[in-house]
Amino acid sequence: MEVILIAGSFMTIFMLLLFISSSRNTEKEQTKAPVSVKGSLKNANNALKNLLVRRGKKSRRREALESELTAAGIMMKVEEFIAFKAMAFVIAGGLLYIITSNFFLAFIGGAFGYFLPTIVVTRKKNKRVKQFNESLPGMITSISGSLRAGFSLLQSLQMVEEESYSPLKEEVQYVLKALQYGTRLEDALVDWKKRMPSPELDMLVESILIQREVGGNLVYLLDKILETIRERTRLANQIRTLTAQGKLSGLIIGLLPVAVGTLIYVINPDYMSLLFTEPIGRMLLAGAAVSEIIGFIFIRKMTIIEV
Repeated sequence: MEVILIAGSFMTIFMLLLFISSSRNTEKEQTKAPVSVKGSLKNANNALKNLLVRRGKKSRRREALESELTAAGIMMKVEEFIAFKAMAFVIAGGLLYIITSNFFLAFIGGAFGYFLPTIVVTRKKNKRVKQFNESLPGMITSISGSLRAGFSLLQSLQMVEEESYSPLKEEVQYVLKALQYGTRLEDALVDWKKRMPSPELDMLVESILIQREVGGNLVYLLDKILETIRERTRLANQIRTLTAQGKLSGLIIGLLPVAVGTLIYVINPDYMSLLFTEPIGRMLLAGAAVSEIIGFIFIRKMTIIEV
């Protein structure tokens, strides 16, 4: 019963925050009271523009989240994903409150549960895109060889679909299914480029679209793209090697406080027990955890170099 009450309270707080946020936006629009007919029309026009802008921003955010889920290979609607994040917020916050009886730590745990699905989706997307990029040179080589043998581009894609593995196989199947439903090849390729955020795929699709529009030797274009992709891969590997030392240094510095704290706890448990038994100690632990996470994020951003 206690779990249900706590979970309900956290859900109520979450819904209230959403309601307050939406009501504030409504109040901002209502504060512009008209003083004349001309002013009323002007205010109504401005309110309509602001509404369209806000809806456009929401639509773009929705499309961005939908693209993230698609690139990660997760078959879930945006509404379902948002509901899942809300459930994670309630469950994580409720469980942490039961364990610690501290609303601040419970809120921190709920926030962690809320953002954890987004982190998982991002990592899954990056892993899937990396696997796709690694298999892309083989696909281009196969298409180029099939075109040299006299096959059409559609037949070459079908051969790639039969011989490849996930995630390349799934993406090529998407293109072929779109063609079976009557979609033009150009439109199917553009949709494919939107589904998979890969600069290498962008180059491939753009070259095919240009060749189909103005003509030219597609095999030659594919060979040049293959050389470019391999050179980009070589540079990326060099950069990864050069930044490995910085990542390792950041990892050691980040884990050093944890190691020192664990060592002190083993030597003198009573000295460290205040951090777990006193409310202020728990708050210090939560602040330290947040600082560690922020530090890891900053170091990761500093060591990522786009090729």
